[in-house]
Amino acid sequence: MIFWFTLSYLPMAHMVWYWAGPDAYTDASAADAANATAGWLFQHGALDFAGGTVVHINAAISGLVGAYFIGKRVGFGRESMAPHSLTMTMIGASLLWFGWFGFNAGSALEASGGSALAFVNTWAATAAATLTWTIAEWALKGKPSMLGAASGAVAGLVAITPAAGFVGVVGGLVIGGLAGVVCLWGVHGLKRMLNVDDSLDVFGVHGVGGILGAILTGVFASPDLGGTGVWDYVANAVAPDYSIAAQVKIQAIGVITTIVWSGLVSLVGYFIVDKLVGLRVPVEEEREGLDLTSHGERAYNN
Repeated sequence: MIFWFTLSYLPMAHMVWYWAGPDAYTDASAADAANATAGWLFQHGALDFAGGTVVHINAAISGLVGAYFIGKRVGFGRESMAPHSLTMTMIGASLLWFGWFGFNAGSALEASGGSALAFVNTWAATAAATLTWTIAEWALKGKPSMLGAASGAVAGLVAITPAAGFVGVVGGLVIGGLAGVVCLWGVHGLKRMLNVDDSLDVFGVHGVGGILGAILTGVFASPDLGGTGVWDYVANAVAPDYSIAAQVKIQAIGVITTIVWSGLVSLVGYFIVDKLVGLRVPVEEEREGLDLTSHGERAYNN
């Protein structure tokens, strides 16, 4: 964790978010000087309000690499591996959604219209994703499920994270609605294609949802589509001539950079840990259960 945080999270956070602050942008020459010291993706104009690339894609790629590195669980694909407790799943998803209001709105770093917009989008996009995931699952499987609704909610939270303070509410609804359907495919179709035991569907939800949200931020941040556009701190106004194509391009560069950087750092980190202490318990201990073999305790007495 220390290795990944130091060499993957911190560099990505610097690339995306580091800048001298608005007070440095007094005139055009000062702005150029300030931009020269900013993070690499920030210099190019990448938009990530609360961590679509820095947090979700970054962690999801690390999780995917780890899933390949560690290998599949004993009995995967042959034995039922249903969620431990749907009651706890629902409680956890609800707490997560509640906390996410602070996560997204708090990323504005002030009580402002931007934080209010992020707050509302965190509600609207997530509700839309919950709805579309449930409907799509209903259509595909014949029945909706509580697990699907909770998964859809998380997918919506992830997808709106990079866009929360940049897109209008309608844009947020579209991003959330698409995330519900696309992430449903991510945890079923894509997961089978990748042939990986991603036990918590980290890549299918956080990776796919993060990529979708990061790219669509470039689309719906456009003032023509109800977004905020890009603020010009020198002119103290929204910059004119917003280009969706140009912004989507830099958003895509940010996504690719995150995938490559996180993938390489994670590959090295897992390799080192595997050689030093090992990544997987013996098969006998895995079958008996890690509660007992690793922690010496039992969750339930029955």
